[in-house]
Amino acid sequence: MKLLLPIFAVASFCMNVFAAETIPLWEKDVSGALGSADKDTPTLTIYPAAEGKGTGAAMVICPGGGYGGLAPHEGKDYAEWLAQNGVTGFVLKYRLGPDGYRHPVMLEDASRAMRLVRARAKEWKVDPARVGIMGSSAGGHLASTLLTHFDRGNANATDPIEKQSSRPDLGILCYPVITMGEKTHQGSKKNLLGENPSEELVKLLSNELQVTKETPPTFLFHTAEDPAVPVENSLMFAAALAKNGVPFDLHVYEKGRHGIGLANGHPWTTECLKWLKLHGFVQ
Repeated sequence: MKLLLPIFAVASFCMNVFAAETIPLWEKDVSGALGSADKDTPTLTIYPAAEGKGTGAAMVICPGGGYGGLAPHEGKDYAEWLAQNGVTGFVLKYRLGPDGYRHPVMLEDASRAMRLVRARAKEWKVDPARVGIMGSSAGGHLASTLLTHFDRGNANATDPIEKQSSRPDLGILCYPVITMGEKTHQGSKKNLLGENPSEELVKLLSNELQVTKETPPTFLFHTAEDPAVPVENSLMFAAALAKNGVPFDLHVYEKGRHGIGLANGHPWTTECLKWLKLHGFVQ
């Protein structure tokens, strides 16, 4: 029995975490779609909170990949980690630059994901007032775009989902691309904005310039030696949050490559859980 009990507990947890369901963001008439293939169909994959641990909080997760791909370890892995800690994870498969998509399609996908979670909150046993957004690298740019370009929903919409607010209740940004300026990640910029974006578009999607007092509280972490996305991206966003009086938690680690994800229990995960507890997302 001493062996069977922990084995059963692990098996039970794994069954719950891996019982993921994938649904389309739009049942039909996908906004801005260039076709009907898998690449043209944005989805959410739902990872319910582990049995007995659910806090009612939810997180929409935007994997990184330079707006040219989606990294599983920054999607599925995060969702399972959050589920283990009582937060229902929703991994967003958003549309990508190499498939012919440019801004604002990616933002439309993230906005729709936030609205959808709120619209079906009762069904998924989550609190519509505790829905955050999380993203890494280019996914961090998408998350920060929603943190700074949200809207309150369209009260006159015929689609009930579109009536919901797209404003996240908080954000988690992991080594994020923030700016489209000098310190950007060039591949992400090209995939998002195309070859020769206007100065106005570059400014609009440089999210350090778009922070206001209405921007939600944000947790950020980065490594100082990140060779792909300069640490200045997180520093600029944190400075903008501070200037506008928005609560934030910033962690910069001296060592570490880009794209580390959970990194087998890296200290950022412990600090993030403390911050999520502070904001009522975990117990």
